[in-house]
Amino acid sequence: MAEPVALTALALDAAFGWPRRFYERFGHPVGLFARIIGACEARWNRHEYRFAARRALGIVTLLILLLVAAGLGWTAQYLLLAAFGAWGWIGVAILAWPALAQRSLFDHVRAVVERIDAGDLPGARSAVGMIVGRDTATLAEAGVARAAIESLAESFCDGVAAPLFWLLLLGLPGVWAYKAANTADSLIGHREERWRAFGWPAARTDDFANWIPARLSGALICLAGGRGWRILWRDARKHASPNAGWPEAAMAGALGLRLAGPIAYDGVMHDKPWIGDGGSDAGGEEIDRALAVYVRACLLLWLIAGAALWLR
Repeated sequence: MAEPVALTALALDAAFGWPRRFYERFGHPVGLFARIIGACEARWNRHEYRFAARRALGIVTLLILLLVAAGLGWTAQYLLLAAFGAWGWIGVAILAWPALAQRSLFDHVRAVVERIDAGDLPGARSAVGMIVGRDTATLAEAGVARAAIESLAESFCDGVAAPLFWLLLLGLPGVWAYKAANTADSLIGHREERWRAFGWPAARTDDFANWIPARLSGALICLAGGRGWRILWRDARKHASPNAGWPEAAMAGALGLRLAGPIAYDGVMHDKPWIGDGGSDAGGEEIDRALAVYVRACLLLWLIAGAALWLR
């Protein structure tokens, strides 16, 4: 059942993304997860609590979140299949659709290159600031371009490959449990003092959930780019994340470009290692090349979903 669901959800996402009118009227399902996380964090992540207590309450928060996400997913899938029988998978595919981000990721990165091509560096900084967490106000054009490419590579895993993996493996409960954990990691899975204890369970769960998809993403990017394997194996572990380095190193190798390096967050410069060979100068042309690799990598995911359907 998951295979036609996956292909249909991929097709809906590629064709429409998550339409603005849907977002304005209904919001997005991850908004529910964010509200749950925010409520639990406000109540339980208090500085007067001991480290161990805050970590335990972070586990409770994550369990609540996963139970809500997986429970709603399982209930919806069960009711649709029970009510509509052989045709129920269509409804399941529609409910899986917003968990994927092929189109929105492409559109956000494309907006960056359009501003660069127009000579609008402030606009490019603003556009890339929508998809990265680093400081962007003082980035030069090369820094903006690298940030866009890095986000494209990492989000290929988080926004496309990993949701598809869990959809194929566990259906609607799996994909929405993954999105819940990934949302929690984005909001609270940080190393700053405020989040170190409370957000630890979310960060470690996201690491586990992305372990296979990250390595799959790296391989697919190398296949789509026609090269990059050497950089993938050499540099993937240079990243602070156990997973993000795989697609990022693959993209650096595929483009023959250096990514990562020193990055500023909240006014503090972090001396992160470079990933890849070649120069660090990048611009609109390099983003276009990265988008072409990304599109081919997405098509390879379609082939994987189709092969799973054929072999079923």
